[in-house]
Amino acid sequence: MMKTTVITEIDELLDMYCEGCLVKKQLTQERGKTEAHKFCIRECTVGDQLRFLGSEMNKLMK
Repeated sequence: MMKTTVITEIDELLDMYCEGCLVKKQLTQERGKTEAHKFCIRECTVGDQLRFLGSEMNKLMK
């Protein structure tokens, strides 16, 4: 994978799924921003994909 491809995929995921996410908005109101962020990272399927792409980016940077 090329660096620009990974960055593009990350941007597309964030724009498509994370911008205006109702789950994140609700969790932010109920539990706070930190807990909502933890949910996104640990439990959301989009977060899983973002973590994978981040690890791919780290491999490219070495």
